[in-house]
Amino acid sequence: ESFSLESFSSLGPSAVCAVLQCFSTKQRIEIHKLWDGDNLILGFSIGGGIDQDPSQNPFSEDKADKGIYVTRVSKGGPAEVAGLRLGDKIMQVNGWDMTMVTHDQARKKLTKKNEDVVRLLVTRRSLEDAVRQSMMQH
Repeated sequence: ESFSLESFSSLGPSAVCAVLQCFSTKQRIEIHKLWDGDNLILGFSIGGGIDQDPSQNPFSEDKADKGIYVTRVSKGGPAEVAGLRLGDKIMQVNGWDMTMVTHDQARKKLTKKNEDVVRLLVTRRSLEDAVRQSMMQH
């Protein structure tokens, strides 16, 4: 059975957010860091953390969400090649829980010098873009 995105948009923004929660998917992503001189490059930036103002996070639907989100992905970089996307919420880094960490703790877990590979567990709202586009057309 099919459904129409228009039917969601008529319910209003809060209902759309509730519907999107149901469509979150978990993705496992393995990023192989690149050496750039003495630095290991991941090719993405993060925002969020328990020490940050969650209302400033453009990627969280729930403005109390203090999670770690991907805020930038470098074109052609290791993260993009691995399949990481703008707006992905990072749940784990190499098995470490990332749901209640500061911004700096998250950055340190991602940029450890002795780790050439970073294994992420992320959640992704797969229908978010489609619903937003549908809402903007009406």
